[in-house]
Amino acid sequence: MQKKAVIHIIIAMILWGTIGVFRRYILISSSLLAFSRGTIGAVFLYVYLKFRKYELPKITNRKQFGLLVLSGALMGLNWLCLFEAYNYTSVATATLCYYMQPIMIVLVSPVLFKEKLTIKKLLCVAVALLGMVFVSGVLETQVGGFLGIILGLLAAALYGIVVIMNKFITDVDSYQKTMIQLVSAACIMIPYMIITSDTLVVTMDVVSILMLLIVCIVHTGIAYALYFGAIPHMKTQTVALLSYLDPVVAILLSAIVLQEPLTILGIIGAVCILGSTIVSEME
Repeated sequence: MQKKAVIHIIIAMILWGTIGVFRRYILISSSLLAFSRGTIGAVFLYVYLKFRKYELPKITNRKQFGLLVLSGALMGLNWLCLFEAYNYTSVATATLCYYMQPIMIVLVSPVLFKEKLTIKKLLCVAVALLGMVFVSGVLETQVGGFLGIILGLLAAALYGIVVIMNKFITDVDSYQKTMIQLVSAACIMIPYMIITSDTLVVTMDVVSILMLLIVCIVHTGIAYALYFGAIPHMKTQTVALLSYLDPVVAILLSAIVLQEPLTILGIIGAVCILGSTIVSEME
């Protein structure tokens, strides 16, 4: 069963690593994309569970339910920032900024969880920050995508908050947790879209519609089903290490499919960020 679970995690990570490429071909606003992802993804997951005759337990703890709704709303904002980051900088840079999230959690863990900040952890933070400098391009005066970098880091911070909040959400079914968070992520986009008038003009061709459906069903519904279905059968550290397939796939595809340039310093920065985050999570 563990071998099957590993395969499912790998598939999910590869799928998530391709989202940036798909985003480039979806001709709608980031908020509408986030709304569509949450709505269609939740519906697909619900149908999937009904097909499997999986009974969702009731949540009786109001505090847990409130945390789920809030974490889902933050997840929606996290998607919005990440999708916008793809618009302002390269997919590789946005994804690497997004994967600063584990380092952010390391920095706040002594305060929130009373965890000891070891020398190894501090060194990993320093190496990751150095990598961030290389990836940003400031040493090569390539700061055109600065807004994308900021949005990518903001997305990482939001996701880090979601991860921390989920540590306080206990005794809730994984699938149920995901569905509530997806619906909440979609709902938080509604007032944003109304205020910004993001949905007044929507022009989509056949390719864009197809890409949108793939992101909502495959990258969200199917990927989440594979991911959360596999987690109970695997060690946490194994899941954490496999998660770095996501940025590796994103970086490779951005260079091959989108032909985004990868400088020597950018490559060194990528190695610093990914390497330091992997080492920081290893016991």
